Amino acid sequence: MELALLELTKGLVAAGDRVTVIARTCDVQGADITFHRVPGPSRPFVVAYPWFFLAAGLLVRLHRDGVVQATGAIVPNRVDIVSVHFCHRGFAAKGGVTRSSRQGLLFRVHAKLAAAMSRAGESLCFRPSRLSKVVAVSRGVAEEVRRHYPAIANAVVVIPNGVDIERFSPSPDGRAVTRSKLGLASDALVALFVGGDWERKGLALAIDAVAQAPQWILLVAGSGDQKRYAESAGQSGVGERTYFLGQVADTAPLFQAADVLVLPTAYEADPLVAIEAAATGLAVLATPVSGIVDLIQDGVSGYLIEREASSIADRLSTLGADPSALAHMGVESRLTTRGRSWSSVVDQHRALYATIRD
Repeated sequence: MELALLELTKGLVAAGDRVTVIARTCDVQGADITFHRVPGPSRPFVVAYPWFFLAAGLLVRLHRDGVVQATGAIVPNRVDIVSVHFCHRGFAAKGGVTRSSRQGLLFRVHAKLAAAMSRAGESLCFRPSRLSKVVAVSRGVAEEVRRHYPAIANAVVVIPNGVDIERFSPSPDGRAVTRSKLGLASDALVALFVGGDWERKGLALAIDAVAQAPQWILLVAGSGDQKRYAESAGQSGVGERTYFLGQVADTAPLFQAADVLVLPTAYEADPLVAIEAAATGLAVLATPVSGIVDLIQDGVSGYLIEREASSIADRLSTLGADPSALAHMGVESRLTTRGRSWSSVVDQHRALYATIRD
């Protein structure tokens, strides 16, 4: 969400629009941008969310001007547009998966409270009296919003996330450099997992899959309960083939170094990591969740996998045994991102703004 908002802000400023940002931080500067910082804690969520909700709402009231867009249910004010990157009620309806970052009781209690607060925020903000338009980042998210908040069904439009095609692109030189830094052989088969919320995104399944596909190495980029998952990898016999890289500021070199992206996630809206992987020419192995089904053609540009380790392992083994098929799938994967530039996302938003002004 942060990246999408950053790219939208940059694009609007570049187009000559005057933009006011109300947030905790802002990385965009210029004569046409005004930033009002929302003070207060950034964690834990159960404290930070209600604080931001009220503090940012006050700043919106004080500095309101032009079209007002919110990213999710984050202010109590009426706004013109709410962009939805995660439908909390839609996620809850799937059941069985927690967003807790750790296994401890306090972490799980916090996750449940945070989920309940997020759903309450949506119920308050996703009303006709609170907004004019809803921008969903995929057809799946649009369907969730319409299903769970039928009163605003007619307000929903779809504007998918974009990608920096130049930054996320295949690079043989970049591949060689990154593999050398990581100590990986040039001919090694490398699967990449990127993201937080490791339980929801299925890291345990990715580890188990690599255990069943011994020719593959797994790179893990993102933050989570590394001790727990490293122990799991060791117990599965893949400790030496699983590389935990922590939070990575620039993931583009990792995509260039990998062969496939593995994303056995339980829920997504329009995952940027999948779009970035596809743009870099990786085969994408992901569950058929929102955004993925719009991006991947099963068996052509990737595989729509079941949320089971054996399903992932079978696809990895198939691709590992046929390098030419793997390479062809990467080419097809990159083709799926044509027309998904951030400039296109900005243009679609500006067109929507024009209808609201009119």
